Amino acid sequence: MSPTWLMLGASSSVARAFAREAAAHGADLLLAGRDMEDLERQAADLRIRHGVQAVPLRFDARDFAAHAAFVQDCDARAKGTLNVFLAFGTMPAQAEADRDPGLAAAMVEANFTGAASILAALAPVLEARRGGTVVALGSVAGDRGRPRNYLYGATKAALHTYLQGYAARLSRAGVRVLCLKAGVMDTAMTWPLPRLPFMVSPQEFAAAAWRLAERGSGSAYLPRIWWPVMTVIRMIPARIFNRLDL
Repeated sequence: MSPTWLMLGASSSVARAFAREAAAHGADLLLAGRDMEDLERQAADLRIRHGVQAVPLRFDARDFAAHAAFVQDCDARAKGTLNVFLAFGTMPAQAEADRDPGLAAAMVEANFTGAASILAALAPVLEARRGGTVVALGSVAGDRGRPRNYLYGATKAALHTYLQGYAARLSRAGVRVLCLKAGVMDTAMTWPLPRLPFMVSPQEFAAAAWRLAERGSGSAYLPRIWWPVMTVIRMIPARIFNRLDL
């Protein structure tokens, strides 16, 4: 029986790329997001190209009341192992979030509260199934707050901490949890920015993520160059760090 990957935020560039990786390896897909027209097209393409089952599902990370019913639907649809790839989130500019409390609250709800809500709803299902893998996109921005994106970084730092406890809980049921601390990717989030160091394509990221998902748990930096970079950044004394333009 084929495994199933539930793609949360399936319209994002990196989720699209990961879905193609999963389908190429024979996995069925549940494509979850808000843009149903896009998800329908994506599902049809995956079915034609790879001969797998691909089903579009409506999902809104901020509609907390709907999460329990959504998870029940996913549980009923997944005949084999149920795996999860969590890729939704927003990253408005720090200055915009400072000016607009509503925008700031929406980012916190999407990046952390929504992620925690859907993962909490999924936990009993994954425990009952006694297996599976959860891959969630964190960010190097969560390792240390910087003036240009500290609210976004705070949402990712909160997610990282949540995933540590979540992994400990689910490990007792044989479920692996992997937090990918993503560096800079060439996606819609970063298109307004200049070309940045160590930037990778969603396809490159997804291929590496798939390899890690097959065997890994805990946390990992992608690309791996970010491990030494962030190790150094975390070690910089505050009196020096606060003067840097990072």
